Amino acid sequence: MITKGFWGKLNKPFFSLAPMYDVTDAAFRRIIAKYSNPDVIFTEFVSVDGLVHPVGREKLAHHLWFDKSEKPIVAQVFGIKPENFYKGAELCRSLGFDGIDINMGCPEKNIVKQGTGSGLILDPALAKDIIVATKEGAGEMPVSVKTRIGFNKEEINDWLPNILESGIAHLTMHLRTRKEMSKVPAHWNLMERVIALRDDIQKETLISGNGDVTTIAQGKKLAQETGCDGIMIGRGVFGNPWLFNDKVINVSVEEKLKVMVEHTQLYSELFTGVKNFAIMKKHYKAYANGFENASVLRAKLMNTNNAQEVANIVDKFLK
Repeated sequence: MITKGFWGKLNKPFFSLAPMYDVTDAAFRRIIAKYSNPDVIFTEFVSVDGLVHPVGREKLAHHLWFDKSEKPIVAQVFGIKPENFYKGAELCRSLGFDGIDINMGCPEKNIVKQGTGSGLILDPALAKDIIVATKEGAGEMPVSVKTRIGFNKEEINDWLPNILESGIAHLTMHLRTRKEMSKVPAHWNLMERVIALRDDIQKETLISGNGDVTTIAQGKKLAQETGCDGIMIGRGVFGNPWLFNDKVINVSVEEKLKVMVEHTQLYSELFTGVKNFAIMKKHYKAYANGFENASVLRAKLMNTNNAQEVANIVDKFLK
């Protein structure tokens, strides 16, 4: 029997915020939750191998900070040792997460080199062992997986049965191969095959599609056309915390910049002394975009060192 938890209570199609390293930190997630409240929120990924080490856990703790506004929230983890996934799942359950997600899709070279992320596509037996261990550690907390359609080529029929047979609550399909990274359009034409394969093996696992979705309307259309249960959105949310609220059509430049300042202040409150302020700056390229003199503002923002400087620059710009 599959433990579905909150996944079984969602209306379809449901929409989730994708896990993105150094992007979907606690500050960003809270801003997204406040302004558009997706159905499910994922953390940025964190190493289970680090979490089970006392020193590592202390250094990585900020990746797992969350508050009740973000619920239901899923901790995304990666690693290589099944026993550490067991312990990591126990930890996430004790912290009050609503679910745990196993990263089997990250294409980054250093991650793949360790045999984790999308590297697990090359080791189906280990992938299965990891899912089993995670489910044992998770108890009544549902387990999900995010992966790709293949490593160097599309291999849906060879790869996905290994995951689906393991009885997970939810599967997110990034509809590209590891080799393709995000350099080609997502292969949404393959989603119907994924759904058909799921239905042949067992129909309980819910499936979300991921790749190139930038609006709720587009996501609803794709879900209707392909039969998937949900849509995960990643890069489309950059600079647009309102994305998951399809009732918000136009946001003024003033409102956009005020939320950028709010985001920056929250980042500083949470992460001063924990994370470099420069990490926050990647958001400015998206917030300060698409309006007159945006490039001038952007250049000034990229030279800031703290939240107060950002607030002062935006105040002068708006005046």
